[in-house]
Amino acid sequence: MAILVGRKTKAIVWGITGSQGQFHTQLMLEYGTKIVAGVTPGRSGQEVHGVPVFDTAQEAIEKVDADASIIFVPAPHAKDAVLEAIAANLNPIVVITEGIPVKDEIQIMEIARRKGTTIIGPNTPGIITPAQCKLGIMPSHIFKPGKVGLVSRSGTLTYEIAASLTNAGLGQSTCLGVGGDPVVGMSFVDVFTMFRKDPATKAIAMIGEIGGNAEEKAAEYVKKTKYPKPIVAYIAGRGAPAGKRMGHAGAIITGKAGTAETKIEALRAAGVRIALKPGEIAKLIKRPKLTLN
Repeated sequence: MAILVGRKTKAIVWGITGSQGQFHTQLMLEYGTKIVAGVTPGRSGQEVHGVPVFDTAQEAIEKVDADASIIFVPAPHAKDAVLEAIAANLNPIVVITEGIPVKDEIQIMEIARRKGTTIIGPNTPGIITPAQCKLGIMPSHIFKPGKVGLVSRSGTLTYEIAASLTNAGLGQSTCLGVGGDPVVGMSFVDVFTMFRKDPATKAIAMIGEIGGNAEEKAAEYVKKTKYPKPIVAYIAGRGAPAGKRMGHAGAIITGKAGTAETKIEALRAAGVRIALKPGEIAKLIKRPKLTLN
């Protein structure tokens, strides 16, 4: 079992002829992901690593069977690419692109919501179900099949913590980055809901960071629904000064809102174990009866 992507997922790559599209398409193919087509306007008839390229999504889906997509299109044109993928009924849509204007992101999410389309990102490393499917840019060798679902706002910390779970013999069921922008398609609550129903996921590793209230909403959901699976969380940015953006566009503290302390307090109150260092997550998951720190 898995959430969102698995062995049967067939994907179309937007921006496949660009440098990033070509590079990561090759790596996804090598991992075993079924990349069935690419879309780049004006490049119909070409191939990238044996994958046929089409001018439009409509042309692609007339020739190939696909259900998901991944976007490597530069920020100024990313909205058009995502809307085209939505119109083609592809789901989920992984948006790797960083720097998409906020007004474009708002429009994308509203249209996706109306259509019932799942957007992963923008500004995400993607999603991987180990040994089944990778739609993203993550280094695949650190992921191994296992029982821990991982959801993160940080790409780099995703890799570090996934590696620690692998080294601890736990592995991962599915890992995904919700994205580091202020406006993203999936929330922690959305992912927790999916992991709740996934029999392959026995525990959850959550990587949050300063800014916004996504972690507080997740804590409220966990507490209100008496979430049945153990969750261990790490919140990045405890030393960040107020009013200064730290890395991601969404990682900024305004006044007393969005601080690491408020997030940690809310999660602890909901029964979530808190790791004070990334390397502690695997240890806490392996010790399910550990008293909350």
